[in-house]
Amino acid sequence: MVGEEPGLYGAPAAGPPGWPRNTNQPALQRFLAGPTSRLTELARAVHIFAEFIRGFRALHFVGPCVTVFGSARFPDGHRYYDLARETARGLAHSGFTVVTGGGPGVMEAANRGAKEAGGFTVGCNIELPEEQKPNPYLDVMIEFRHFFVRKVMLVKYSYAFVALPGGLGTMDEIFETLTLIQTRKILDFPVVLLGSEYWQPLVDLLRSRMVVEGTIGREDLDLLHLTDSPDEAVRCVNDGAQRTFARRPPPQRPRWLLGEFGRRAA
Repeated sequence: MVGEEPGLYGAPAAGPPGWPRNTNQPALQRFLAGPTSRLTELARAVHIFAEFIRGFRALHFVGPCVTVFGSARFPDGHRYYDLARETARGLAHSGFTVVTGGGPGVMEAANRGAKEAGGFTVGCNIELPEEQKPNPYLDVMIEFRHFFVRKVMLVKYSYAFVALPGGLGTMDEIFETLTLIQTRKILDFPVVLLGSEYWQPLVDLLRSRMVVEGTIGREDLDLLHLTDSPDEAVRCVNDGAQRTFARRPPPQRPRWLLGEFGRRAA
């Protein structure tokens, strides 16, 4: 990375061939543990800026995108793996680039389904101690150190989120996105929850506790679309994207001086 000093983030941890580095590094833990010297904080700011620029350059011409979230722990043949794969086929047929975290499980299934339908796929990986091996169905793979940089990229270049059953990371993405929609930082952005048996208790909690207590409005529940149907999920994404297409200007033409030729234009 530009301006990187040896030891600022520590040496890459050992792992199986093909795995990205993990975050079991003391320097990354110190970053979130309070202030350090001014020079160190400046160096970290430069690293973060460079990570943003790297993401902008990698993703500028891969859209329009739909991001699919879900657990890395569902193997091939699991019902949620198959559901993600079928949904991604429909998204690819609709002309969307399918973006995931780039790992196994639901992420692999979505990238796989898109490739089977002749679509384009992107993996926005994150350096983690485990469950992060890139899947083999990626046209573009970019790796991030910081969750907040990765999440900005996923929202900036996506027209919708489709969330299958997942853990804390999936919950984090869902609720951060809902907050952005609720506060109108992003508009006409569908959030589809696939797998009603898994997600219904969460929706019931929102309705029976948060709405009743007044911490959210009843209309906020309309931000979520709960379904078991891949076709319905794709329709919901298409409906929201049609409204968004009209507001987003097309990207500029790739420039060879910036190393942008050869990437898929929107």
